[in-house]
Amino acid sequence: MPKLRSAGVALLAAAAAVAFSPSSQARADTPAAGGVYQLKVTKSGKCLDVVNGSLDNGAQMQQWSCSGATWQQFRVVSAGSGTYTLRNVNSGRCLDVPNGAATSGLRLQQWGCGDGLKANQLWRFTASGSGTYQVISNATGLCMSDEGASTASGAAIIQETCTANTNKQWAFEPLAKPTVAADGSGTHRTVQAAIDAVPAGNASRVTITIAPGTYREVVRIPSNKPYVTLQGLGSSAAQTVIVNNHHAGAYGTSGSATAFVDGHDFVATNLTISNDFDETSTADGHQAVALNLNADRARLTNVRLLGDQDTFLVNDSTRAYVSGSYVEGTVDFIFGGGTIVFDNCDIHEKRTTGGPITAASTAAAKTYGFLFHKSRITGATSNTTQLGRPWRPDAQVLYRESTLSATIRTAQPWTDMSSNSWKNARFFEYRNTGAGAGTNSNRPQLTDAQAANYTPQKYLAGSDGWNPIG
Repeated sequence: MPKLRSAGVALLAAAAAVAFSPSSQARADTPAAGGVYQLKVTKSGKCLDVVNGSLDNGAQMQQWSCSGATWQQFRVVSAGSGTYTLRNVNSGRCLDVPNGAATSGLRLQQWGCGDGLKANQLWRFTASGSGTYQVISNATGLCMSDEGASTASGAAIIQETCTANTNKQWAFEPLAKPTVAADGSGTHRTVQAAIDAVPAGNASRVTITIAPGTYREVVRIPSNKPYVTLQGLGSSAAQTVIVNNHHAGAYGTSGSATAFVDGHDFVATNLTISNDFDETSTADGHQAVALNLNADRARLTNVRLLGDQDTFLVNDSTRAYVSGSYVEGTVDFIFGGGTIVFDNCDIHEKRTTGGPITAASTAAAKTYGFLFHKSRITGATSNTTQLGRPWRPDAQVLYRESTLSATIRTAQPWTDMSSNSWKNARFFEYRNTGAGAGTNSNRPQLTDAQAANYTPQKYLAGSDGWNPIG
């Protein structure tokens, strides 16, 4: 028997629908990359749903009455060649065929998306019926279906041989309105107004969707508002921009941020956070932060962080997982004492004279600081960019299995900061490639044995076993 939703979770679904609900007669759309949809099966009129709204790997799929809850929302993400992943907005995990098995009747689940190219998470959409589609596993050729053509809530969602039956026809229903839209078509005109409307002490995820546009404001998510998701609705992260131009000369470095995030379990996806202060406009005080992150268990996916000096402040209490994202700046533009993993990201030094990418201030008692994993490091000019410098003596930074372009100063990629010597810091590389990679006495390398303890999962596990990666 499928595991049915508890009464408590059903109440949460109703609450979530208040902030982010489909209309009672939502129209079906052609599924488009970047779109967020409820998937409604024709036979029962019920929606694709994660059992108990789980955040876990392996959580099974069922059908349930359509509520608009975030665990019934799926983002369509292009994987190329006409294939897509379906990423659950609540968990960040992908619709998955267990082990890629081509077994008809096998129940579908959610699992971590990794690089977004897992064969058993790739789907094709084929028009079938009136405004509906078959959702076909690219790995198995089987169709997503509700088991036994059931009309009951809690019926399992499986894969089986494709037929024209209505239990294999799915309508992609867009959610009716964005929560935030500058033109007044949403429930709020500013991002901060939507955040202010979140009740203090919320115990479940609140997703604030933001229509494409530029929102010139300062955004603050306080510590008493955890589980907040900011989600851009454009076709790319560049279409939804939160921006301001405060700078250290007027506000201090940490106070200059465009976005301040303190509430734990924060999620940002498909948007840009920018500080567009013009550093040529003043003689000093050039630090201008885009994101001041003080939240534990934060996740950023397909996010752009844009600035010059000191773009991204990762505070001591932070653990964060940043995937498929882009960060740019000039000097120390990723800095702080927190623990963060950049996975499959693009990091760009935009100043023609180069500069250090990181200024970690990792405490001596903390094992893990900054990890750049399978990412790409680029810059405006060759042989000018340093991997980092130590803001505190025990700073910890690792570039692992990443592509380092010719922008890296290969002979001396680490540098000192004030009285802190890079040689006393915990700076390492491991199996990097590209024109900027290499080994010499100024480039400490991890051994294979050491590298086993410096994986993304190890960085983020903490005492609670957090694993946002899958």
